[in-house]
Amino acid sequence: MRTPNRPDKPKTQAAKPLVVDEAGERLQKVLARIGLASRREIEEWIRNGRITLNGTYAKLGDRYKSGDRVTVNGRVVDLDGRAEEPTRVLLYHKPIGEVVTRRDPEGRPVIFTQLPRPTRGRWIAIGRLDINTQGLLLVTTNGELANRLMHPSREVPREYAVRVLGNIENRVLDRLAQGVELEDGPAKFESITAAGGEGANRWFHVMLREGRNRIVRRLWDSQGVTVSRLIRIRFANIELPPRLRARTFMELPQEQVDYLLKLVDLTPEVTQSKVANKPPSSRSDATKPPRQSPAQQRHSRR
Repeated sequence: MRTPNRPDKPKTQAAKPLVVDEAGERLQKVLARIGLASRREIEEWIRNGRITLNGTYAKLGDRYKSGDRVTVNGRVVDLDGRAEEPTRVLLYHKPIGEVVTRRDPEGRPVIFTQLPRPTRGRWIAIGRLDINTQGLLLVTTNGELANRLMHPSREVPREYAVRVLGNIENRVLDRLAQGVELEDGPAKFESITAAGGEGANRWFHVMLREGRNRIVRRLWDSQGVTVSRLIRIRFANIELPPRLRARTFMELPQEQVDYLLKLVDLTPEVTQSKVANKPPSSRSDATKPPRQSPAQQRHSRR
């Protein structure tokens, strides 16, 4: 069983060409794939004149071909000599109080200081959790994978454990499932499941297919219900292992990485006959126990 805080080094694989299309590939996609940043960030770099292609400032829509000269912030990026590294994905159990950014002007703890430095590129967060939300956060060295998983058109499911105060009437749950109008458009929970509780607190598991800012809290707020605890427990079919403590991480095995790649129409890096359409479990145990409520799992260990 893998020790959570000491991920194995990825196995060396045969180098693959960065661009196989003779017409080239969009520059931001190529730079994202080698882990310089997310595609969205690189597009912003292009707009700000931080990238050149063959001696002229790059613009959105430019395509990279083998042999082209690319610079980022004045430094040459040897794309032809930089064959694709295997995609890596870490599952981090983010605690309350950390922010998902590289530098925080207020000096708050950031998640990236808790992660090992990759051999090439950098970790790119697949979505965000606000400072008061804990739970599952995926980071990857593949910016194109991160961009596709975050894109609203993919509708990747996210599941949260939510603690609220008091009994919630069925009509409130019905409205949240049918959809309500928020300031930035309609939103709803795809599913809402009661998950027990102690005293005046009640837990629910909710699932939705988007990642708008603070969307779970805002949905409950629209019904006058205050969320006192919020834990992300699943992204796609990758679940938060109950024994993974806050501020620790584990590296996803290759079959799970390939599952995420296939989920967003990217080519898997390892062909495994055993991997069927059903995605693999994120737990290392051979058998998967029934899901417990957050109160039972004691996710409060920090």
